[in-house]
Amino acid sequence: MKAWILAVGSEMLTPFRLDTNSLAITEQLNAVGCDVRLKTVVGDDLEELASWFRRAVGSVDLVVCTGGLGPTEDDVTRDALARALDATLDTDAEVLDAIRERFKRRGLIMRDINARQALVPRGATVLPNANGTAPGLWIERGGTGILLLPGPPREMQPLLERAIDAYIRPNAGDRGLFRRVIRITGRSESDVDAVAQPVYSRWVQAPVPISTTILAKMGQIELHLTADAPNEADGRAALAGAVRELLDVLGPCVYSTDGRAMEDVIGDLLRERGWSIAVAESCSGGLLASRLTDVAGSSDYFDRGVVSYSNRAKTEWLGVPAELIEANGAVSEAVARAMADGIRARSGASVGIGITGIAGPGGGTPEKPVGTVCIAVVTPNGGDVRRFTFIGPREMVKFQSTQAAMNMLRLHLSDGPSVYRD
Repeated sequence: MKAWILAVGSEMLTPFRLDTNSLAITEQLNAVGCDVRLKTVVGDDLEELASWFRRAVGSVDLVVCTGGLGPTEDDVTRDALARALDATLDTDAEVLDAIRERFKRRGLIMRDINARQALVPRGATVLPNANGTAPGLWIERGGTGILLLPGPPREMQPLLERAIDAYIRPNAGDRGLFRRVIRITGRSESDVDAVAQPVYSRWVQAPVPISTTILAKMGQIELHLTADAPNEADGRAALAGAVRELLDVLGPCVYSTDGRAMEDVIGDLLRERGWSIAVAESCSGGLLASRLTDVAGSSDYFDRGVVSYSNRAKTEWLGVPAELIEANGAVSEAVARAMADGIRARSGASVGIGITGIAGPGGGTPEKPVGTVCIAVVTPNGGDVRRFTFIGPREMVKFQSTQAAMNMLRLHLSDGPSVYRD
C-alpha cells in the first residue's frame, strides 16, 4: 500500500514549530505494510490543501492528514476535503452533543465557533475523540482511503491506532516493513559504503528483500535497513542475518546494531562491569557529562564532571602540574592524560576521561590547527591517549570530541582495537 502524509498548519512552515506527527504516523503505517511515499507540510490555505487531496485520490492507496480540525477559521482541513471531493458538509448531531457535553463537564461555555468541529463531509465515518473535541474522519474515494486526524499527539495517536485496526490493517494483510539501524563511528561515509555496498546490494533480490540507506551524521554513520516481509517473524529474521553480514565486514567500528545512541551503549557497558565514571573537560565544555547524563538511570555509574577550561583550573581542580602544561601546552596528550588521572584520583571513579583541544574558530597554530583535540581514557585495566584533528565549526568539534572519547572507552571496555585514523 502506498501512502501520503499531509501535516497541516502554517506554524510548521516557520522556524519555530516542527512536524513530529509524521514520524509517529510513518512508524505505525510501516508496521502494517504501508510504504510512505510522500510527507509534506501544507499551510492553512483552503485551495492549496484541496489540491493535495485531489492529487492523492486515485494516485495512492492511503492519505493520512493531521491537523487543521480545530474550531477557528484557519482550521481548513474539513472544508478542503469537502471541496476536493465535491462533498457537502453536514452537522453531525452526535458529535455536536459530545462537544457540548465535554465543555459542560469542564465547566466551560461552548462558543458557537466550536460547532464547526461537528461538520462532517457527507459519506465520511466519524472516529470519536475521547481526548479532545475534534473527531477523526475516514472516507474512501476513487480507491483511496483518506484519514483526517487532529493535530495534538495525545489526540492523534489513539485515533490513528483505531483507524489502522478498522480500515488499514484488513487491507494490508500480514505484510509489513521492518527496520534496524546500525550505527558506526570512526570511519567516513565513503569508506563505510565501499565496504558495505557489496554486501547490501545482494539483499534487494533476496526472498525477503532489504533496502539500505546510508546516512552521514555528525560523528557517526548510520545504515538503515528496511525489510519488506510477509510477517514480522520473517522480517526480523532477515534483518538479523543482514546485521551479522555487516558486522563481519565492518567490525568494531559498529557501536550499535539496535539504534541505541553511543551514550546508551557506554552506560550499559559501565553498568555491566559495575564501574563508575568521572570526566574532566576543557574544549567540550561539559558536553560529555551532559550526554552521559541524558541517559535515564545514569546515576548508577556517573559520578561527576569538571569543566576545567583554564590552565589554572586544570592545576587547582585536577592536579595537572603547571610545568607539564608549560612544557607541552594545554592541548597535548600529556595534559589530557593528567586530566584523566586527576579526575579519577579525586573522584575515586573507576574510569577517568580527559578532553582538551581547540574548538575554534580561533586559537589554532600550524602545529595545532583548529580541531586538534587530545583525549585520554584511564580505567582499572590501563589507559589510552590519542590526538585527533576534527573538521567543522565549533559545535561539530565539541560533539566529535565527546563521540571519540566515548568510543575510546567503548573499545577499551569491549577489548577492541582502535578504529580511528589520524
